[in-house]
Amino acid sequence: MAVIRSRKKRAQEVISLLRGEYPDVKCALIYSQPHELLIATRLSAQCTDKRVNMVTPALFGRFRSIDEFAAADVEEVGEYIRTCGLYKTKAQDIVGMCAMLRDVYGGKVPDSIEELVKLPGVGRKTANLIVGNLYGKPAMVCDTHVIRLSNRLGLADSTDAGAVERQLREAVPPEEGLLLCHRLVHHGRAVCTARSPQCEACVLRNVCPSRDKPAVSYRAGTKKG
Repeated sequence: MAVIRSRKKRAQEVISLLRGEYPDVKCALIYSQPHELLIATRLSAQCTDKRVNMVTPALFGRFRSIDEFAAADVEEVGEYIRTCGLYKTKAQDIVGMCAMLRDVYGGKVPDSIEELVKLPGVGRKTANLIVGNLYGKPAMVCDTHVIRLSNRLGLADSTDAGAVERQLREAVPPEEGLLLCHRLVHHGRAVCTARSPQCEACVLRNVCPSRDKPAVSYRAGTKKG
C-alpha cells in the first residue's frame, strides 16, 4: 500500500507538470471515421505515427468503409501499407477485423475493451485508445514510450504492458489516464528519449528518480497493438 500511495503522489505531480508543458495534446494519428482510427492504430505497431499518417490517406481513399475493407483483397491492402512494416500480417488483420465488425458488430466499432480485443490484431493498447478517444471512457494506452517513462518516473516497475497498465490504473485518476498517456508519448519523443534522455531540459527533472542515471531499455515487443 505504501508503494501505491507513493506512486499516486508522484503521479499527481507528473500530471500537473506535463499538463502545463503539453496543454493541448491529442492523439497523433489522423482519422475521420471510427474504423479508421482502429486501422491506423493497428498499423502503428512497431511503426511511427508519422509513417502511418503518410500511408493512410491513400489507403482510406481506396477503401472508404468497413464493408469495402471487409471485402478487400489482402494483398492489395498490403501494397498500400508495405512501408509500415509487418505489412502482410497487418493486412490480414485489417481485412479480418473489418469483416468481424461487419458480421458480428453491425458495422460499428465496439465501445468496450473486452469486445475490441476479440478483433484480429487488436490488443489492449489499441482497445484502450479506441475506448478513450472515440467513446470518452477511462483508458490507459501503454505503448513503448509510456512503458519507458512510467518506469523511469517510478510509476511502474515492469516492461510488460499489461502490468504497467494495471499499475498506472492504481496510481492515476481514471479521468486523467488517456491524456497522461498522450503527454507521456509526446514527452518521450521530444525529451525523455530511449537512448539519450535530456534530463537537464526536462520539466519532470525534480520529481524523477531516474534523473541523470544511465539510460535503461524498457522495450516491450508485442504482435498485437
